[in-house]
Amino acid sequence: MEERRGREGGREQSKGAKGGEEEATRWSPGSGGAASPPSSETPANIFGCVASRCGVVVAGVEEVTLESTRTVVVAPPSPTSEMSGDHKKVIKGSPSQYVKLNVGGSLHYTTIGTLTKHDNMLRAMFSGRMEVLTDSEGWILIDRCGKHFGTILNYLRDEWIPIPENQRELQELLAEARYYCMSDLVEVCEGAVRQREPEKDPVCRVPLITSQREEQMLIQSTSKPVVKLLVNRHNNKYSYTSTSDDNLLKNIELFDRLSLRFSRRVLFIKDVIGSNEICLWAFYGHGKKLAEVCCTSIVYATDRKHTKVEFPEARIYEETLNVLLYENRTGPDAELMQATSTRGAVAPVVCTSDDEEERRGGACSQSGLGRLRSNKNN
Repeated sequence: MEERRGREGGREQSKGAKGGEEEATRWSPGSGGAASPPSSETPANIFGCVASRCGVVVAGVEEVTLESTRTVVVAPPSPTSEMSGDHKKVIKGSPSQYVKLNVGGSLHYTTIGTLTKHDNMLRAMFSGRMEVLTDSEGWILIDRCGKHFGTILNYLRDEWIPIPENQRELQELLAEARYYCMSDLVEVCEGAVRQREPEKDPVCRVPLITSQREEQMLIQSTSKPVVKLLVNRHNNKYSYTSTSDDNLLKNIELFDRLSLRFSRRVLFIKDVIGSNEICLWAFYGHGKKLAEVCCTSIVYATDRKHTKVEFPEARIYEETLNVLLYENRTGPDAELMQATSTRGAVAPVVCTSDDEEERRGGACSQSGLGRLRSNKNN
């Protein structure tokens, strides 16, 4: 009876050990964490089994956890193990040999003969004088934008290319030609850039005449009315009055202001070595002189004579506005010439409006402007 009980106890102990092995197997670190860890009631021999499977001689929870972690951790690959194989080498071969070029991601396929056809940086790169960078697949790397590299190759092949219509693309092609030291292509691009630049027309152009012949040629050749200022301070035989220099500068400044304002409608010319006058304004319409304003006079002091320069601003403005009447006429108008000319004016009667003219009983009809107005009304 005792022997039978001992055999049954041994069978139960054997079953318990097998169950512990199965539970330890379900809790192994490599199982993905799906199974729950053993409870606190798990026999100690279970840990002995786990430790023996993991290669640990002494059983224990800490040893199992530590050794299990070591078995699943994998070291990351070294950065140098995935290198692309880029390296430098010297390219030199026959002209018919083809090479592969990677220019900023743009792939090109051409011969060494094309690249070494002209004396530039590409010839130095592919004639053995320079090292070039290649990748693991044999592509020669050039750190430039590949947008216009095809145009560069076509110029090397044909020595001619169609010039880009877009100004920005032309500037980009010029920059690439300069980088590759292609002097011929640089000259072509720079010439195209100069031709396309808009001609800068000055706001105001004032001819400077030096002779009577030049003056007559300008006045007769233009269809615009003309305003001329003669300025020659050195013609003075006497000393100037205290205000003469300031007034002379004021005349010059007024001429500059008028020329900037009416340059599109009136031709302004300046004479610096003309007659013996010091400061003289002249106004022309249809090639004939209409009026002139002399700004100098001689004054007598107690001991000597002095030259006085004046600034008749209102008179100059008036004559300038008078010449605008000749702006859009195809030919001279006799009455207009007589009305605006200082020689044609009979009496210095001033009329400010048509109502005032009527109140004065037609006094303004004696002047040239009055006759012109009456003829237009009729």
